[in-house]
Amino acid sequence: MASAASDGPVIRPMTGAKLILAAIIIGLGNFLVVLDTTIANVSIPTIAGSLGVSPSQATWVITSYAVAEAITVPLTGFLARRFGGLRVFITSYIAFGAISILCGLSPTLGMLIAGRVLLGLAGGTIIPLSLTLLLRIFPPEKATVGTIIWAMTTTVAPIAGPILGGIISDNIGWEWIFFINVPLAFAGGLGLIYLMRGQPDPVAKAKVDGVGLGLLIVWVGALQIMLDEGRNLDWFASAEVRLLAVVAAIGFVAFLIWELTEKEPIVNLRVFRHRGFVAASLTYSAAFGAFFATVVLIPLWLQQNMGYTATWAGYATGIMGILAVFSSPLIGKAAEKIDPRLIVFVGVMGLGAIAAWRTGFTPDITFGQMAWPMLLTGPFLMMFFIPVTGLCISSVENHEQADAAGISNFMRTVAGAFAAALVQTGWNNAGRENQAELVGAMTQDRATLDTMMADGTSQEAATAMLTGMVQGQSTMLATLDMFAMLAICFAFAAMLIWLVPKPKGPLDMSGGH
Repeated sequence: MASAASDGPVIRPMTGAKLILAAIIIGLGNFLVVLDTTIANVSIPTIAGSLGVSPSQATWVITSYAVAEAITVPLTGFLARRFGGLRVFITSYIAFGAISILCGLSPTLGMLIAGRVLLGLAGGTIIPLSLTLLLRIFPPEKATVGTIIWAMTTTVAPIAGPILGGIISDNIGWEWIFFINVPLAFAGGLGLIYLMRGQPDPVAKAKVDGVGLGLLIVWVGALQIMLDEGRNLDWFASAEVRLLAVVAAIGFVAFLIWELTEKEPIVNLRVFRHRGFVAASLTYSAAFGAFFATVVLIPLWLQQNMGYTATWAGYATGIMGILAVFSSPLIGKAAEKIDPRLIVFVGVMGLGAIAAWRTGFTPDITFGQMAWPMLLTGPFLMMFFIPVTGLCISSVENHEQADAAGISNFMRTVAGAFAAALVQTGWNNAGRENQAELVGAMTQDRATLDTMMADGTSQEAATAMLTGMVQGQSTMLATLDMFAMLAICFAFAAMLIWLVPKPKGPLDMSGGH
C-alpha cells in the first residue's frame, strides 16, 4: 500500500479566529451529512403523497442514502491517499450541496432515489474526514477540542433530524429538507477553500482495487438492504431476505480474503493489527448500537402508544442534546487527565443505568417524568463518545488515521443499522407475545364487557375499548422488555473497553501513538 503521502507534510495546526471558523465549517459538514440520515424519516408519508407512490416505496429514500453512505465511509482512507484528504473533503462538501438541489427538484421517486444515492456517496467521506481534519487543524495540546466538536455534531444531528424534518414538511414542504443543505454546503466548501489555501495536501499513487471495490459494494449493499427491508418482509421467512443474507455473507468472506492478500487494498484492514483499535472500535460499535436502538425505539413508542405527534416525539428525544453540549468541554478536559477507558466505562454504564431506569415507566408517565432520564443521557453519551473516538484514532499510526476513522465509523454505522432492525423486530414480536398472554390470562373479559355495556356503552365500542387496553398494555410491556435488553447490551459494551491497552499518557489524537 502506498504511504508516501503519509510521510510528507501534513496540514499545519491553525490558530485564532481562522481556527475557530475552520472548525465550525468542518463540524457543520459532518452535521449536515449525519442530519440527512434521519431528517427524511418523518417526511416519508408526505413525500409518498407528493410523488404518487406508496409509503413502503418511498422508504427507499432512506435506504438508498444509507447504502451509498455505508459503502463510501470505509473507502475514505484510500480516497484521501489517492486524491488528498483536504481535496476530497472540500469536493464532497460542495457536491453535497449541489446534489441536494437535485433531490429537492426531483419530480419522480426514481430521480429522488438516484439523487439520494449520489448524496450518500458524497457524504460518506465527510464523516470520517471531518474527524481527521479537525484533529489536524488544532494544535496537539488542543486536539481534544476537535474530538468534542465532532462528537457533538455526530450525536446531536440524528436527534435533530426528525424534529427539523417534521417541522419543515408540515410547514414549508418536503423539498426543503434538502434545500436547506444548499447554502450551508456551498458556503462551507468555498469557505474552506479560502481558509485552507496554502495547506499541504499530499497524495500518493495508488492503484484502484477494482475487485475489492466491487466486493465491498456487493456485500455492504446486500447487508444494508436486508436490514432495511427485513422487517417489511418478515425476515428469513422471505426468499428475498434469505438471498440477500447469502450474498452478504459470501461477499463479506470474499472481500476479507481479497483485501488481506491484495498489495494495495482499497480498504486498509491492516489497522486491525492494533489491539487498541480493535477493542475501541468494538466498544464504539456495541455502545452506539444500543444507543441508536434507544433513539429509534422511544419515538416509536411515544407515537404508537402514548399519543405523541412526530414533532413532539422529536422534542422528547432532542432534549438529550442540552446537557450534552454543556458537559462536552468538561469531559474533554477530563479525558486529558484521567484514564480515558475509565471515562468510557462510566459513560456507557451510565447509559445502561438510564435504560434500566426506563424499565419502571408506566402508561401514565408524564412528559416531565420521561424528560429527566433523557436529559441525563447527554453527559453520559459524551463521556462515551469523546474518549472512545480518541482511542480509535490514537491507537494507529499517523498515516492510518483516515483508515481508522473510516473503518470505525463504518462499524458504527452497521451496528446502528443492525440495532435499529433488531429492536423494532423484537419490539413487535414481544408486543404480539404479550398480547397473546394477556388475552389468555383474561378470565373475566365477558364480565368486563357486560359491565361496560351496562353503563350504556355499545358492544362494538366496549369491545374496541377492551382491545385497545390490551394492545396498549402489551406494547408497554414490550417497550419495557426492550429497555431491559438494552441495559444488558450497554453493560456488555462497557466491559469491552478494558481490552484496550492502558494509554501511557494523555491521548495523542493529533497523530499516532
